[in-house]
Parts: sequence; C-alpha cells; structure tokens
Amino acid sequence: MTIPSRVTDSSMRHRMLGDLNRSMARGQKLMGQISSGKQLSRPSDSPTGTVTSLQLRGELRSTQQFARNADDGLGWLGTIQDKLGDASAQIIVARNLTVQGLSASNSSSARDAIAVEIDNIRQSMMGEANTKYLGRPVFGGTTPGAVAFDDTGKYVGTEGLTTRTVGPNARVRIDATGAEAFGANDSDTQLFKVLGDIATALRGNDDAALNKALGNLDTAHDLLNSTLSDVGARYNRITQMKQSADDHLLSVTSQLSDIEDVDLPKALMELQIQQTSYQAALAASAKVIQPSLIDFLR
Repeated sequence: MTIPSRVTDSSMRHRMLGDLNRSMARGQKLMGQISSGKQLSRPSDSPTGTVTSLQLRGELRSTQQFARNADDGLGWLGTIQDKLGDASAQIIVARNLTVQGLSASNSSSARDAIAVEIDNIRQSMMGEANTKYLGRPVFGGTTPGAVAFDDTGKYVGTEGLTTRTVGPNARVRIDATGAEAFGANDSDTQLFKVLGDIATALRGNDDAALNKALGNLDTAHDLLNSTLSDVGARYNRITQMKQSADDHLLSVTSQLSDIEDVDLPKALMELQIQQTSYQAALAASAKVIQPSLIDFLR
C-alpha cells in the first residue's frame, strides 16, 4: 500500500522561495552582463572559456608587439630609402658636373666653379648620411654617437646590426651602415673621398685624375643603388609582415569577442523573458500559498 506524502505549507514556502531566488539570480546575472558588456566576469562563469580567453589575450599582446616593431622598422627603412634616393639623385648631378668639367673648352675659372658645386654636393650628402631617426643616426649601425660620418667624411659608426622581431621567428634588419651605403673608409671608391678627389682634380686641371675619379664615382653609385635595392626589399618584407600581423590581430580580436563579449540583443531578450517569468512565478505563488487568519496570529 502506498503511503501518500504530505506537503506542508512550510515546505511549499521554502521551495517557492528557493525557486524565486534562483530566478532572481539569473536575472541579476543577465543584468550584470548587459551593464558590463561581458559574459565572463569571473572564472567560474566559464572555466574553459576563461582558459581560452587568457590564451587569446597572450596571443593578442604578442601580435600587437609585432605590429609595433614593424611600424618602427618601417620608420627606419623608410627614412633610409628616402636619404639614399636623394643621395643617388645628387650623385647623378655630380657625375654630370664632372663630365662637364672634362670638357677641353672649360677655363680654370669654370672648373673652379664646378669644383665649388661638387664641394656643396659633398657637404649636402654628408648631411644626408648623418640623418637621424628617433635620435640615432640611421647609417651609424649601433653607434651611441650622434653622427655616422665626421666632418672629413670618415665613417665613425659601428658595424653592429639593428633588427626588429616582426613575427613568430621573423627577425628583420632595419638599418644600413654608412660603409655599406657609401663605401669603406680605406676604399678608393668611398663616396665622400671620390667627391673630394673630383674637386681636387678640377682645381688642378688634372684630366687623368678626373677620369679615374669619374670611374670611382660610378662604382660608388652602384654600391649605393645596391644598398637601396636591399633596403627596399626589406621594407617590402616588413610591410607584408605588418599586414599579416594586422590581419591576425583582427582574427584574434574577433575570437576573443566571441568568448568574452555578450550578445546584447540576445541578452536583452533573455532578460525580458526572465523578468516575465519571475513576475508570473510571483503571481502563481501568491495564489497557491494564501495566508490565513492563523498565519497572521502566529
């Protein structure tokens, strides 16, 4: 024989209050998510989601650093490209002046005037060679000094390399030393030495020395253009790595948003449903458990 169970008013009230509290807690959680815009406020909200979020945030920070390094590298290489391009154009002018100076019809005064122009070009190019980026000479290697070339045109920088990490296992050089771009100090084709030799030969009316210096100028120009080509290739590589970092940044940010951010329209709808459900539960509870005179007398 089945013994019927007895449901007391007290047990009904306790169960009703428990259900109402749980419903209210769900509503409060939804309101917290809507106000913060995040569906993860503590690890207990989603342990697996929290682990994934931490991993994605670590990847996000490293990708952002890659992008910052790439921006810095582009700044360095962009400055070097501009200065080498200007130097190449000035070398062409100097070559034309040198060819003009070789003309037999030029007088000594005309050659002296051309020599003055060559001197001015040399001084201007030395200024280009001492260009700084963020307080450091871009052609100085890793030198702590303020210039890459002294007043005589001698390279006083170092041969150290400046690099930036622009991706996973991707380290790119972002500088070009003065020796690489303008020639070594002990070389006859060092650009500033060649320009000085041209000016000296013009003033001395030494055609043989002028012809030799013209050949050395062409060699120095080839070296500078080779360095410019290498810098351009590295600039393009960093540009590609920067684009890759930006794309990956968008992807990681989107994944992180899917895990952490709340779907606002969905949350608002769920909150409305929860509020309606709570009000209905209150109304139903009031009808089921109605206080009697005895309840008031207790």
